[in-house]
Amino acid sequence: MNEVLNDIEFLMVIAGRKQKEELLKEISRVGGRLLNIIYGKGSVKSSYLIDAFGLVPEENKVVITCLLNSKKSNEMIKSLTDKFNFDKPNTGIAFTIPVDKLSF
Repeated sequence: MNEVLNDIEFLMVIAGRKQKEELLKEISRVGGRLLNIIYGKGSVKSSYLIDAFGLVPEENKVVITCLLNSKKSNEMIKSLTDKFNFDKPNTGIAFTIPVDKLSF
């Protein structure tokens, strides 16, 4: 059983709601399974960021979780960087956790 769990990772993506459909297409393309979508609202106030940095963040967020094959999770993270610019500020956050390291 542990050999099976070693090949699976839990992916979490937090981004603006406007990106939801495109993110779901990309996750499905790489083979994401058991997708879960949660809507949320960012805690940073727009007026504070406008004053400090001149940025306008999207306050409405989407949290997408799924299970992926370990080999595909690297492809997904690379896609988030290349296609969705997650390496730039105010775009999104994504990370994976090996399923065998999760605690229930």
